[in-house]
Amino acid sequence: SSEKFPYIPSSPYSASKASSDHLVSAYVRTFKIDAIISNCSNNYGPRQFPEKLIPKMIYNIINNKALPVYAKGKNSREWIYVKDHCEALYKTLIKGKVGSTYNIGSGKNLYNIEISKNLLNVAKKYVKIQAKTKIVFVKDRPGHDVRYALNSNKVIKQLKWKPKTNFKDGLKKTFDWYLNNQNYFSSLNKKDISKRLGLKK
Repeated sequence: SSEKFPYIPSSPYSASKASSDHLVSAYVRTFKIDAIISNCSNNYGPRQFPEKLIPKMIYNIINNKALPVYAKGKNSREWIYVKDHCEALYKTLIKGKVGSTYNIGSGKNLYNIEISKNLLNVAKKYVKIQAKTKIVFVKDRPGHDVRYALNSNKVIKQLKWKPKTNFKDGLKKTFDWYLNNQNYFSSLNKKDISKRLGLKK
């Protein structure tokens, strides 16, 4: 999707994010606030909360747990290394036009099953893969979108930004950070790592 595509949220989670963009746009128009909206593809990298796919998989690999993958792993996402995203945000801050929206993505789209297999391949170089560490398919989230993909031509052309981090290199950096900073996991509630947040009770 480009910045011109309509918002059609498919879950309360995505609707809450869409509504925040609409509120900002309304304040820019009504009260002339100095604001820019950015929409990014899925981030990955050090220090990410382990409810998210990549850090959760890394935690499970390190701790000999199964790797849960939604719906046969056919959901696909576009992935951007966190440092590249931060650099893009800085560009929009310095050079972006007030009231504009910018998509920020890498163009690197992968199935979730590919992410899991890539992580296992990276992990083999650092740790021994144990018996329980294998991919298992679990029930998909309600309202879960099959694919996320962004057209980032606007930010690339207008603000002269482009992602620098190769996905394979970024994944290695990410795994290495979590492996060498396992105290990060111990600082969190284990329930927040092992359970999916936001479930209806």
